[in-house]
Amino acid sequence: MLNIRKIHHVAYRCRDAKETVEWYRKHLDMDFVLAIAEDHVPSTHAPDPYMHLFMDAGGGNVLAFFELPNSPEMGRDPNTPEWVQHIALQVDSVEVLESAKARLEAAGIPVIGITDHTIFKSIYFFDPNGHRLELAANTATPEMMKKLDDVKWDMLEEWSKTKRAPKHAAWMHEREFTA
Repeated sequence: MLNIRKIHHVAYRCRDAKETVEWYRKHLDMDFVLAIAEDHVPSTHAPDPYMHLFMDAGGGNVLAFFELPNSPEMGRDPNTPEWVQHIALQVDSVEVLESAKARLEAAGIPVIGITDHTIFKSIYFFDPNGHRLELAANTATPEMMKKLDDVKWDMLEEWSKTKRAPKHAAWMHEREFTA
């Protein structure tokens, strides 16, 4: 049986490796842990120079980036709304989240939120590469998580058949949509 232990790293593209490392260190206090650069891609042997950098995202998690100077400029999938693809990072508390929001805004970074998802609160913003980031602080109780666990399969089945949002967990965003 395959036993996945954790995500080893998640890799995204960046426009500029140095700018990316400096931004994540300055704004998210991430440590720069590793850089790898080659003129050929090890897995494909293609001649394509790259810089692959690794940032400590806490708890043994690693966020990695590739700068690819010989590839066309970065883009996004035009058919996917920009709010969909994002990197969510957990912080210790709502107080830390509030402090992070103030810090980011003071640095001139536009922030959406604090958004109340009931089981967590979060803020959203973009890194210099255009990647959407989320900082989230858990607020769930065991009862809330049990309630969500009890309906997940029914929700998936209903969605699969109707492609309409099942209402089993609509309570999560009642405050957000009525505020």
